[in-house]
Amino acid sequence: MIGVTAESAPLRDASEVADFARRCFRPAPTDQVGVELEFLIFDRTEAARHVPLARAERALPAELPGGSRVTFEPGGQLELSGPAGPLPGTVARLAADVAAVRDALRAAGLVLAGVGLDPVRAARRQLTLPRYEAMAEYLGVPYGALMMCSTASIQVNLDFGEHPATRWERAHELGPVLLAAFANSPLSGGRPCGWMSGRQAVWDNLDPTRTSPVPATGDPAADWAEYLLDARVMLVREDDERYRPVRDGSTFRDWLDGAGGRRPTAEDLAYHATTVFPPVRPRGWLEIRYLDAQQPAAWPVCVAVTHALIADDRAADAAMAAVEPYRGAYPDLWGSAARCGLADPRLRRAAEVAFRAALEALPRLGAGPGLAGEVAAFADRHVTTGRSPAADLMDPTPGRAAPAWLDEGLL
Repeated sequence: MIGVTAESAPLRDASEVADFARRCFRPAPTDQVGVELEFLIFDRTEAARHVPLARAERALPAELPGGSRVTFEPGGQLELSGPAGPLPGTVARLAADVAAVRDALRAAGLVLAGVGLDPVRAARRQLTLPRYEAMAEYLGVPYGALMMCSTASIQVNLDFGEHPATRWERAHELGPVLLAAFANSPLSGGRPCGWMSGRQAVWDNLDPTRTSPVPATGDPAADWAEYLLDARVMLVREDDERYRPVRDGSTFRDWLDGAGGRRPTAEDLAYHATTVFPPVRPRGWLEIRYLDAQQPAAWPVCVAVTHALIADDRAADAAMAAVEPYRGAYPDLWGSAARCGLADPRLRRAAEVAFRAALEALPRLGAGPGLAGEVAAFADRHVTTGRSPAADLMDPTPGRAAPAWLDEGLL
């Protein structure tokens, strides 16, 4: 693993990895929430056709009213990253930006799809940046290509609060419930793929050293350090334009122990941390990464419920009590959440408690009656009935002009 990335001194030993890991769990007195929304883009008249990235870029407005940053994923998925702040303002600003993007795309004959896995199109990469070239070579096919080009998610970023270990535990223990409640990717190649969250199934088939949940021993920083050490090295950044995939299976611990040439530097470690993708990742804040993309009208519910259950102590206590009977089956719950969604009775029962608790918490978090009403309506439609959003996408609607996974507001 010889590279010329960094000029700083090589890391001495694993203690410096532990120091890095501790800095990823910074307490924060604030309770801000940040959101990154991904959407697939389709041609309104020919959903099976890939939309050239240049066409989508030309259609977008020059500025967005809420200040979101617009980027694209390798397959052309659109990402909106909104400014962090208190829940009500964050949702309002991002909603304004989503509306502006929807209107602009509609004028160009394009439509957003808030779904976690492309339902009809084969994976096709449109961005050829050096990092993506190396990632594609490392991850391989079919799952690497699917992850990079055909998946879309909602990432919720939360402050750690005054007790990072507590929120870290909540984000993990409640993960299967939230994954099931918002499972929204049941189709691939135009047919059911056997999963309510096909997006999560794609991730589960990638390198487990970088996509499995971080093991929990009660010391999150130590667990994160071990995870980073034991994750395989994906890329070595040799300079700003060159990234070399590492295909020999060596881990960061191997590199630190002297395998393959020069020892890694602090910059190498920081970059390595950006190439591991567990369901929850610490970066000085919490990254919640296990949520399927949702339709433009539904994503605020996903954000509000996730934020409430992790940041509000009373809501979190109720939700954690609801999952307590199933903690022994925790690894199995992740798989069941992805495959069955809320059809799993354990997850449905826990979700019912969790959504009630979230609804009670929303006024304490400053949310108005409009957002609370959206959460209540989602709970009535999906949680009470045990039907994740994915179930709706598999049920054809008589007389409907387009597939259910396209943005209904534009049809």
